[in-house]
Amino acid sequence: MHIGIDASRIAIDERSGTENYTLRLIESLGKVDDKNRYTLYFNKLPDFFEIAKKNVSTRFIPMPYLWTQLRLAVECLLRPPDILFVPAHTIPLIRRPSLKTIVTVHDLGAEFLEAYHKFPQKIYLNWSTQYVAREATKIIAVSKSTRKDLTTTLKASASKIDVVYEGVDHSFFYPRDTKEVETVKMKYGLKNRYFVYVGTIQPRKNLARLIEAFAKLAPSKTDLVLAGKSGWLNTEIYQAPKKFGVSDNVKFLGYVAQEDLPALYTGSVAFTLPSLYEGFGLPLIEAMACGAAVLTSNVSSLPEVSGGYALLVRPNDVNDIAYNLARLIKEEDLRWKLSAQGLEWAKNFSWEKTARETIKVFEKVYEER
Repeated sequence: MHIGIDASRIAIDERSGTENYTLRLIESLGKVDDKNRYTLYFNKLPDFFEIAKKNVSTRFIPMPYLWTQLRLAVECLLRPPDILFVPAHTIPLIRRPSLKTIVTVHDLGAEFLEAYHKFPQKIYLNWSTQYVAREATKIIAVSKSTRKDLTTTLKASASKIDVVYEGVDHSFFYPRDTKEVETVKMKYGLKNRYFVYVGTIQPRKNLARLIEAFAKLAPSKTDLVLAGKSGWLNTEIYQAPKKFGVSDNVKFLGYVAQEDLPALYTGSVAFTLPSLYEGFGLPLIEAMACGAAVLTSNVSSLPEVSGGYALLVRPNDVNDIAYNLARLIKEEDLRWKLSAQGLEWAKNFSWEKTARETIKVFEKVYEER
């Protein structure tokens, strides 16, 4: 079986959710599969990426715009694989009828929270997801919640959707010792205890309410650390610390190097992800694997992914978020309990497991030709 993979997202310099998913999954496919043949399609050569496997080859086909719909489409017309796998978004409109397509749908955020996405990206995201729901041979949903959204909102056939959870690299995300934690804290100028958020700074993550809730604690020796690259429509978020009088205690770190994340998670009072909507929420599992207690929302996929081992809050209720932040500061036994439970729960997720289950989807589609 010959699988072509759109690997273009790996080449993005500051990788976040879908980019990390693409990278880790491809790496793990290379580790666990010696039988099938893979071709990785790139529109830009990535830094520091190599898979030295005889059954994995790469195709560099540069084009700055409309890469999927033009260059990748032409490549698959001229040299079609048995299956084209796209780890995020959409498939070429023009393709051979015999080409089987598999797409990972991470969430329907642009569908449910349209006001929190920029034009024209939200138009493209909605269109591409709707098109995939109709036309892809098979869809991989990263949670049962996302599968439900696809079937109820976009009327996708349940029979064409398989749920494959994202993973975590336990050789990298694990509790770090005090010395490493202190080194990372010093690197980013963190002198107080802190809550941490990791992800893009964008409105869907509900960070303005998180900052408002944090301000209700009247913090003196506690900080709120927000680690992630700037996204979109986030002026209100960056203005919130001043608005709520906590400018000295809210730290925007910008994009944090991957190697610093485990210690940042480990050293925190808790990891916070009070999102309005998530298809999976990968940093949540990474934080659990590093021994962090977790506070997250009681909506979308987050109760499912956290497994019942996190403090769940109503994301639109600032007082509820503030109350549970205060609990995490005051109740040391609660923090230790959540930490221990989260560590154990995170063992259920690995990229090798994700890769093996993804291969099963490939095989199912191939056998149904």
